[in-house]
Amino acid sequence: MSILVMKFGGTSVANVDRIARAAKRVAVEVAKGHDVIVIVSAMAGETNKLVGFVQDTSPLYDAREYDAVTSSGENVTAGLMALRLQEMDIPARSWQGWQVPVMTTSAHGSARIEAIPTDNILRKFREGMKVAVVAGFQGISPEGRVTTLGRGGSDTTAVAFAAAFDAVRCDIYTDVDGVYTTDPRICEKARKLDRIAFEEMLELASLGAKVLQTRSVELAMRYKVKLRVLSSFEEQTDEAGTLVCDEEDIMESNAVAGVAYSRDEAKMTLTSVPDRPGIAAAIFGPLAEAGVNVDMIVQNISEHGRTDMTFSCPNDQVLRAEKALGEAKARGDIGFEELVTDQGVAKVSVVGIGMRSHAGVAAQMFKALAAENVNIKVITTSEIKISVLIDRKYMELAVQALHDAFGLEKAA
Repeated sequence: MSILVMKFGGTSVANVDRIARAAKRVAVEVAKGHDVIVIVSAMAGETNKLVGFVQDTSPLYDAREYDAVTSSGENVTAGLMALRLQEMDIPARSWQGWQVPVMTTSAHGSARIEAIPTDNILRKFREGMKVAVVAGFQGISPEGRVTTLGRGGSDTTAVAFAAAFDAVRCDIYTDVDGVYTTDPRICEKARKLDRIAFEEMLELASLGAKVLQTRSVELAMRYKVKLRVLSSFEEQTDEAGTLVCDEEDIMESNAVAGVAYSRDEAKMTLTSVPDRPGIAAAIFGPLAEAGVNVDMIVQNISEHGRTDMTFSCPNDQVLRAEKALGEAKARGDIGFEELVTDQGVAKVSVVGIGMRSHAGVAAQMFKALAAENVNIKVITTSEIKISVLIDRKYMELAVQALHDAFGLEKAA
């Protein structure tokens, strides 16, 4: 039995016509002899609408009910896709997460997949089903509650299914024809990459690139899943899209592979914090318990036994952070003079495995930003990436300047 996993994102199933178009792609693979597992997202814009309903109803919502609401969009798409395939005389049925079952942790809103038993779907394949249409983004907790995997979680669902069923490959269909050196909507010189290393894709995804969810790349790298990013709107060939693969499968690479950005960032600073052992744990412990995803962290030089602590987090988590830190201060766990929040910042990053063997990437990046009078607020680095926080109004200018500075319009 040859199993292929095909995942269709929100724009690829945005309406019934696009669902029909996606179904024709599935039919091509069925005709080649594959049993196909189709993972579907909610229709484009549907999840945002559902999230808006939740936030309008309860700003500090119960995450379990958030999952109950936001997971419903995928159920609609899965049912419609199965119906379309049945109209094409292809034996298909839809599966919700709990029916597979996709077993996850209890971390509502950001659950992790723990296991995907294959028995139920394999039995149906043996009975003559050719396509299992699975609602992405969702699973079931040990307590029996519906869970969701975080935004973009259908990518993770697809890779996890490919690993569990030992699929020949996992094709991710989206509204772009591959992975680009940066967002083509911002930089017209952006170039499609034929191949990109797992590590580079992982960094780009975590730093704001919307092509693949971070955890999907982690899974693909861990289980050696053959992963391809394709457009659902262009003719498919064997060379189409971008292959995400091991570093060893790439002959040569530029120092920088791509420029990523995250628009919805906030910078928060605790002023006059006691400079003593354990203060960082006292600050970031409550933030973790409140589900705040802290990213960049900078501590200033201590003066008179006091210091400032700055960190970044997503804009939509600022209220949770303020509440958690306020409660910690009221309990006497931490002391600070003021909590200063700047929600007008963006994060811009350069990523590349070539940084390991190329010196001067940081200097080149900072020089390019200085030439455009872009002020850097915070800097963090790793072995293959450099990230900066800047004023959001300069974000697009910074992305274009860095793309030009590293010559990303040209192949290695």
